[in-house]
Amino acid sequence: MTDKRIAIVGTGANGAAFGADMVNAGLDVTFIEQWPDHVEAMRANGLRVEMPDETVTTPVNAFHMCEVATMRDPFDVVFLGVKAYDTRWACELIKPLVAADGLVVGLQNGMTIDDVASIVGPERTMGAVIEVAAYMFEPGVIGRQTGPDGTWFGIGAYDEATKGREGEIVEILRHAGDAEARDDIRSAKWMKLVVNAAEFLPSSILGLPLAEAIKLPGMREVMMASGREAVRTALALGHELVPIFGKLQVEANDPDGYATVLLDAVLSDWTLPDTRVTVLQDWDKARRAEVDDINGLVVREQARLGGAVPVNAGLVEIAHKVERGELKPDASNADLLRALIDKGPA
Repeated sequence: MTDKRIAIVGTGANGAAFGADMVNAGLDVTFIEQWPDHVEAMRANGLRVEMPDETVTTPVNAFHMCEVATMRDPFDVVFLGVKAYDTRWACELIKPLVAADGLVVGLQNGMTIDDVASIVGPERTMGAVIEVAAYMFEPGVIGRQTGPDGTWFGIGAYDEATKGREGEIVEILRHAGDAEARDDIRSAKWMKLVVNAAEFLPSSILGLPLAEAIKLPGMREVMMASGREAVRTALALGHELVPIFGKLQVEANDPDGYATVLLDAVLSDWTLPDTRVTVLQDWDKARRAEVDDINGLVVREQARLGGAVPVNAGLVEIAHKVERGELKPDASNADLLRALIDKGPA
């Protein structure tokens, strides 16, 4: 068992669930959270994680983010569980408490790895890809739809400075799921972004759980078109098709097919009938979602390359209308989504 001091910055659904597994394995874990009610609930009652087969309540050491300034002892490993758009300030917050030989790992959606490295240094940055289904709507209570047996982590070095240290993080995360080292973490993160680009905005704009959204006429085609645009963008940027989720096989000459394989894997292995993707969870809480960090990133990168991704661009435009209050997430928006592919397949 590791004796490392661990911090989790951002203990929402994923961060808290993983942290509880680490605490229950006997690890030294500090929870650092920005939602005051969540911190107070965890302090008063422990963290309750409700899973399909059991509910586990775990006493945890929870701190408000404003209390970080009072901390003195450095952390050996810091896991980031904040939203992708909160990465930079969260890294600045925790940077003074990262040990000189410590590691910071973003357990996040999107391509946050460069933001992390720019602040804490490449020599303290490790990349990660995760797959889990969880939610939080009540302080101190996590709904974890896929327990440790159904959770997967891929861990990879940012560059040569941290190469060879992947095992330190794999050892810790194996308490929370299946974890493995990956040689090309950037490509792996882009493959995860491909499936996120396919599933997040279409199902959220419809206001439906993913399993219901994809059943509406034309919605699978919209999701596939978005995923295909994303995978082509990844390849144009020089990334490779690599297996993720621990088991998927890749046909190197079939990028469009791999986008389908990724989405089907999420639907079969990480989606329950009531699973709502993280973007819709944020909108349900009247919070800004990671629109610009997933589909928006695909749009920006293609623009930088001189290309276009009309389906992703259209999804981002509609999602921004939702966030401005001009449109409500609802199944009646299906016509808007179908219109994105009426001009022809992506």
